[in-house]
Amino acid sequence: MTDVPSFDTIKLSIADNVATITLNRPDRLNSMPPAMADDIRAALDHLPGLGARALLITGEGRGFCSGADLGGDRSASAVGGGANSRKALRNHYNPMLLALANLDIPVVTAVNGPAAGVGCSFALSGDFTLAGKSAYFLQAFVNIGLVPDGGSSWLLPRLIGVPRALQMMMLGEKIGAEQAADWGLVYKVVEDNALMDEATALAQRLAAGPTVALGTMRKILRAGLSQGFAETLDAEAMGQFVAGNSADAVEGVMAFVEKREAAFKGA
Repeated sequence: MTDVPSFDTIKLSIADNVATITLNRPDRLNSMPPAMADDIRAALDHLPGLGARALLITGEGRGFCSGADLGGDRSASAVGGGANSRKALRNHYNPMLLALANLDIPVVTAVNGPAAGVGCSFALSGDFTLAGKSAYFLQAFVNIGLVPDGGSSWLLPRLIGVPRALQMMMLGEKIGAEQAADWGLVYKVVEDNALMDEATALAQRLAAGPTVALGTMRKILRAGLSQGFAETLDAEAMGQFVAGNSADAVEGVMAFVEKREAAFKGA
């Protein structure tokens, strides 16, 4: 196992096979400049060497992520003009989000306080999004004359349907945690002071599961949102081949036959 690297804008830690990425700009409500997107992507690249079998993402302080950094270097910002926006998204934010989507391990996001702009997209990119009761989700782009990014245009209609996605995107209103849960936007709402305990317990449960199957599962599900039934059936068959050849699959079958709890190792 390699040493845990340090970063300027995030904190990375590992315990019980759970890697935790904490956005670490609390003085700016963890607003995300391109450098933070790059740090997150670099951290994701380190996870296999750290033995991570699940990932937990949260924000330091009183917010998850307030969006792109409007007060930062406009030449590198996603809100610094049309050309700058396109460059920042293509070179920094989009590669980070694609790396997150392509992870081989499950992802839990623990949303504390605001998740706005690209922070909203990022918060909803986990497999399980838990929100503290004081959390809210805001597609803030329209309020400053921009369009949603971070994959929101793809993600939101699939999570909550077109009418509600348009409500979030075109009206730019805050969606509180309870409303988000009612809509199916998040997995679960918990008391603020219980958020990290609940999120950590869920991440640990996933980390103790059959990692190959879980990682394959998340990829097949997301691919299935954009392809036909026949293609998904074929992807499932290939996924079953991959998972079925894992040591965890052998352990799972043996545990079933022997009527005991499986002890998965993540291989």
